[in-house]
Amino acid sequence: MELLRRKFLVLAAGAAALPGVSRIALAETYPSRPVHIIVGYPPGGPADIVARMIGQWLSERLGQSLIIENRPGAATNIATEAVAHAQPDGYTLLTAFSTNTVNPALYPDLNFNFIRDIAMVAGLTSFPLVLVVNPAVPVNSVPALIAYVKAHPGEISLASFGTGTISHVAGVLFKMKAGIEMVHIPYHGSAPLVIDLLGGQVQAAVDNLQSSIEYIKAGKLRALAVTTAKRSPWLPNVPTLGEFLPGYEVNAWIGIGAPKNTAVEIIEKLNKEINAGLADPKIAARVADMASTPFIASPAELDKLVIEQTAMWAKVIKSSGIEAE
Repeated sequence: MELLRRKFLVLAAGAAALPGVSRIALAETYPSRPVHIIVGYPPGGPADIVARMIGQWLSERLGQSLIIENRPGAATNIATEAVAHAQPDGYTLLTAFSTNTVNPALYPDLNFNFIRDIAMVAGLTSFPLVLVVNPAVPVNSVPALIAYVKAHPGEISLASFGTGTISHVAGVLFKMKAGIEMVHIPYHGSAPLVIDLLGGQVQAAVDNLQSSIEYIKAGKLRALAVTTAKRSPWLPNVPTLGEFLPGYEVNAWIGIGAPKNTAVEIIEKLNKEINAGLADPKIAARVADMASTPFIASPAELDKLVIEQTAMWAKVIKSSGIEAE
C-alpha cells in the first residue's frame, strides 16, 4: 500500500510540473514559424520604420521571418483590436504607441481594453513631439503664436496625425494651458500632415520630431517648441513648451505588445532580444538618426507606464470635453 501511495505522489508531482515545463519548452522552441507584427499606421512613418528595423534584428536572432503588417485607421484601434483578439501564442505582436493610452477615454465603446487585453513586451523608441508652423505664419515663439491665435479667433488651424492620437491630445493640452482655441485638422498619419503643412493648407501642427526635423533644419518649417520636459538634443535651441506653460510635458513612445496571457517565458525572451537590439551600436545610431532615443524597459515598467498615462489622458480628455471625430 505504501509503495502504491509513493508512486501516486510521484505521478501527481510530475503532472503538476508539466504546465511549467511545457511553457519553458515552448519558449525554447519559439518561434517555430513566422511572427507577425501589426502596425497601426501606414508604411513609411516612424512607427513603421522602427518596427521593420527591430523586425529584421529579431529575424536574424530568432531564425524566423518577422512580417510587418500595416493596418492603419481609427487612431491605431484597428490594429490593436486585431492583436487583442489574436491567439496568445507570441506569433501576433502589436506595435504599441503612446496613443494607445489615449484611446480608452476617447473611444469608450471599443471591443477591447488595452490595459486588460494587451501585455507590454518591450519598448522601442521614445521621442518628443514638436509644435511647428508654416513659415508664412508671422510668429517666432510660443507667446507670439498664442497672441496671434487670440487676435484671429477661429481662423488658425492646429493639425494632428489623427483624431485620438498622441499628437491630437498633446495639442489639446497645449490649447488648454494656453487658453486658446484653434481648429483641429486631423490627418491619417504624419506624412500627409507634413505635406499640407508645407503647402500652407494648415498653419500649425503638433508632429513627430522625426517627420519634421529635416524640414525644420531646411527652414521649410519653423519649430516653436518641443513637448518633452527637457530640450531635445536634435534641436537644442528650440525651447520646451513647459518653459512657457509650466507643467506641460508630453513624451511619445513606441513599443511592442502581445495578447494578454501570452506565456511569460515568450515575453521575457522577446524583451531580452529587443533590448539587446536597442543596445546594438548600429541600431542605436539608426534610432538617433530618427531623432529618437532607444526605449529600453522591462514588461513590468511598461505596464506601469501604460496605466499611469491612461489615467493622465483620461483627465485631460474629460476636462477638455473633446470627442472622437
